[in-house]
Amino acid sequence: QVQLQESGPGLVRPSQTLDLTCAVTGVSITTDNNDWFWVRQAPGKGLEWMGAIKNFGHVYYNPVFRSRISISWDTYSNRCTLHLNSVTPEGTARDYCARDSECEIRDWGQGIQVTVSS
Repeated sequence: QVQLQESGPGLVRPSQTLDLTCAVTGVSITTDNNDWFWVRQAPGKGLEWMGAIKNFGHVYYNPVFRSRISISWDTYSNRCTLHLNSVTPEGTARDYCARDSECEIRDWGQGIQVTVSS
């Protein structure tokens, strides 16, 4: 059974950096045909895809985040990480990591509430 668990700070000040980690169990993050997404949902809004890390560590980002975002993985600890700098209060959201395989989300983490506030 694949499980994903997000961790990180619940409160970040505006203009600072958000770092989140997704610990994966039940499958190697480098397994073929598995892509690892970061998705967030702000209060009262729909899901927003932030980016993904795929085979061989290739990364893809939502252009909305431009150069502020970076996603990486640690194959030894079987984790992927999200790094988002220059956060704003509009970034207050519940952030999720998810496993996509063959263009379908197969597993979600429970999410982590991130509040951007001074």
